[in-house]
Amino acid sequence: MNSQLSSQLNQLADSIAEDGFAVIDDFLTELEVENILSSDGFQNGLLQFKKAGIGKSQEKQINESIRGDYIQWINPATAAPPIVDYINKLHQMRISVNQNLFLSLKDCELHQTIYPIGSFYKRHLDQFKKDDHRKLSVITYLNKNWKEEEGGQLRIYLKEGSKDIFPLTGRMVCFRSDLLEHEVRPATRERLSLTGWFLDVEIP
Repeated sequence: MNSQLSSQLNQLADSIAEDGFAVIDDFLTELEVENILSSDGFQNGLLQFKKAGIGKSQEKQINESIRGDYIQWINPATAAPPIVDYINKLHQMRISVNQNLFLSLKDCELHQTIYPIGSFYKRHLDQFKKDDHRKLSVITYLNKNWKEEEGGQLRIYLKEGSKDIFPLTGRMVCFRSDLLEHEVRPATRERLSLTGWFLDVEIP
């Protein structure tokens, strides 16, 4: 692990312990973001991505009044090399968080995400009602030259109010899946990210 990543992960652990969330800028370099965006998944965009639903398994439903994003789940065994590099960073992150916060995280599920212009995701928690294995949510943004007036911010709800985090390229946001409600605000341009969750069980 290089010194920059080590420093970022230490900062992340401290922030999650204190605030329940962390924001790490430049978690991915501009070149790493460019390589991910050049992979087949994002190149084909909405042609390959599926409309995201709400709930899990039999209870899953599509409701555009609640969320409007499109997703494509990532299989680490078949992912493009730039995304594998990102998954390896998440693996190092999981080890660091386990050492510092004793969360016993065992695996990660991950998808590519596109929010079309004007779409949103209303206030929610990232844990399912009948499945509490998601412990940490992690989002890394892939948007070049994002401006605050374009919207698209992640709004995290805290005891003392709310915190808006804009989707700047290479920025990573991590927060407690079971504790922090959040929403994605509409944007005036397409909004891209890698979105995932650290689990306390291994994926079969």
